[in-house]
Amino acid sequence: QVQLVESGGGLVQDGGSLRLSCAASVRTFNNYAMAWFRQTAGKEREYVSAIIPNGSSAYFAYYVASVKGRFTVSRDNAKNTVYLQMNSLKPEDTAVYYCAATSYPLKASMTSPGAYDYWGQGTQVTVSS
Repeated sequence: QVQLVESGGGLVQDGGSLRLSCAASVRTFNNYAMAWFRQTAGKEREYVSAIIPNGSSAYFAYYVASVKGRFTVSRDNAKNTVYLQMNSLKPEDTAVYYCAATSYPLKASMTSPGAYDYWGQGTQVTVSS
């Protein structure tokens, strides 16, 4: 069983920055596709970003259009941790952010919550205007 623990959420002003972390308890972390989703009350969980093995020793990073250029996903395999650096935050970025994981290769589209087998508990990000 893989456990994911997120941290780093909080309250920030419009234009501010936060860095989310997600620590995974798994032995073969380097072979896991990791993603970030977010969710607001009454809405479906929304894909934000993913960092996925390329079948060799490198990783590809992907972003939803609304965060491209502002958010950066990265991973430290030595620490079994994935990060989401969020800059130029906007009030519409306010949500609970979830970390998700699945072993590579993915069994569905990386933007689909159904592609991931494991989820963290979520961390609240609030951007005030």
